[in-house]
Amino acid sequence: MTEHTRTEHTRTEQHTEYAESRQVGEQAREKEWTRPSFARQLFLGDFRLDLVRPAPTPPPEAVKRGEEFVRAVRRYLDAHVDPALIERTAQVPDEVVKGLAGLGAFGITIKEEYGGLGLPYLYYCRALTLVGSYCPALATLLSAHQSIGVPQPLKLFGTEEQKREFLPRCAAGEISAFLLTEPDVGSDPARLATTAVRDGDDYVLDGVKLWTTNGVIADLLVVMARTGKKISAFVVEADSPGITVKRRNEFMGLRGIENGVTEFSQVRVPAKNLIGKEGEGLKIALTTLNTGRLSLPATCAGNAKWAVKIAREWGNERVQWGRKVGRHEAVATKIAFIAATAYAIDAVCELTARLADDRSNDIRIEAALAKLFASELSYRALDELVQIRGGRGYETAGSLVARGERGVPAEQMLRDSRINRIFEGSSEIMRLAITREAVDAHLSAAGELINPEASRQERAQALRRAGAFYAKWLPTLVAGSGNLPTAYAGFGPLAAHLRFVERTSRKLARSTFYGMSRWQGGLEHKQSFLGRIVDIGAELYAMTAACLKAEEDAKDLGRRPYELADTFCHQARRRVDGLFDRLWDNSDSGDVRLAGYVLEGRYTFVEEGILDPSIEGPWIGSPEGGESVRRRIL
Repeated sequence: MTEHTRTEHTRTEQHTEYAESRQVGEQAREKEWTRPSFARQLFLGDFRLDLVRPAPTPPPEAVKRGEEFVRAVRRYLDAHVDPALIERTAQVPDEVVKGLAGLGAFGITIKEEYGGLGLPYLYYCRALTLVGSYCPALATLLSAHQSIGVPQPLKLFGTEEQKREFLPRCAAGEISAFLLTEPDVGSDPARLATTAVRDGDDYVLDGVKLWTTNGVIADLLVVMARTGKKISAFVVEADSPGITVKRRNEFMGLRGIENGVTEFSQVRVPAKNLIGKEGEGLKIALTTLNTGRLSLPATCAGNAKWAVKIAREWGNERVQWGRKVGRHEAVATKIAFIAATAYAIDAVCELTARLADDRSNDIRIEAALAKLFASELSYRALDELVQIRGGRGYETAGSLVARGERGVPAEQMLRDSRINRIFEGSSEIMRLAITREAVDAHLSAAGELINPEASRQERAQALRRAGAFYAKWLPTLVAGSGNLPTAYAGFGPLAAHLRFVERTSRKLARSTFYGMSRWQGGLEHKQSFLGRIVDIGAELYAMTAACLKAEEDAKDLGRRPYELADTFCHQARRRVDGLFDRLWDNSDSGDVRLAGYVLEGRYTFVEEGILDPSIEGPWIGSPEGGESVRRRIL
């Protein structure tokens, strides 16, 4: 076989694998939009403020119970949880887990009829914001159990029998974990290798799962496995014969999480434990994450709000060159960014949670935008906090205490928060997923037109559909309420920002159309362009949420919320302008070309003069042998 033939063969294989992966993802998507979506309309240039204003409010009784629960969690954390001990020992004490279970913290959104608290998502998020500000590892334990573990998929897809069997156990404190990722499978489920073969009244599971958060201590597992050519979901008892937790993994941050590698060898699972139908596993996983992702913005909000507190206290305490460091412009701009960003993340989290509780809107895009925006901006805020603290920001809390200073865990919070940009869909994958949903209306009208696989006849039909759609849609993008100087006057000083959001949403929609016209079927591979489109949408969503929150908060707090929202919106507008500039003026093509050369080894001379400290071993592998490290909470 010649080099040219081998290259062409490789390209054909890669194209086939990509097509298969794309097809699996498309089959799992929710294709219908039976409820309105503020974010979907925003990407289409239709600023539907009426869909989010006024933001839905839980019933008074739920508010009362929710507030009482959050206060109880605060008291418990303050009296019984030592976050420094969890960081030092890399383990959440069993008595802490049991104490939180006694408060109902493992069944916050589980209905009361199944033993849970039955609280709105709003208070689930507020509880996680509180816990995340104090001990991110503990927040991860609670959220992994409830957001992606057994409770959420059963709540959405489980039978009544399954709910009555498993939900009371989850609410009482039996810990659950979600098992999808494998050593060779991340965001591409088409490569899933774990199998579930029907054998009488059981399924027999075989395979290995990686990064199973809570997997080391879990009592119940949600396992994704291949049933034939499709993927299915199962509830599995963690102590079933044939299950081995091969090791507990260690990470850059979140040292207290119990995350492992779990092996299944001829594990028998009753057929009645199948969630939904065969082949619905990936759909179940993606739908679960629509609301399950809200836990991450909540934790990010806690991180950012804590950063405001430390920045304020340190900015007033530290004096350099005769002035408090917070009064120096170089530091003041960072403090302003941290405070405004924290307010916006909190606003995004609360608005999305309230929309999830109300259920009158489809929030699949909003939840994804909230996760993307909160994880990116909170990390940046914590990074700025470390910078403000200087050497003390880089020093561990334990070391600070040992030499007689306040033990501020800034470096730990930065390490702990880094995973949020990867958890439950990396930022890059989130941008692609959001793009697919945001341009769904275009694809419905002109999907075959930009589909590189479409036949000439299919393209011709799509051209007619697209012509009808765009003839009606494009004129709506010319002018709108954002061009009227009196629009949104009820928002006072924030009205100009909402006019900007309205105008910019139309500009965003036009830019998306231009991109589709320019690249057609190649658009899906223009990931940098699409990523900027999504980032603009995320900023517009956050600006809207911040303005809505300020309007509401001002009733009790006066002008102060307006000041925060105004500053955030000014900062966001500058980011949006920069993103628009880079849509068409960028180095993407050159970067991709150079990256190809790097991968081909053209620039290995750049690597000269170094020693690689990496320990030898396969890039992708699984642990061999050894005893199970699974343990029970006693």
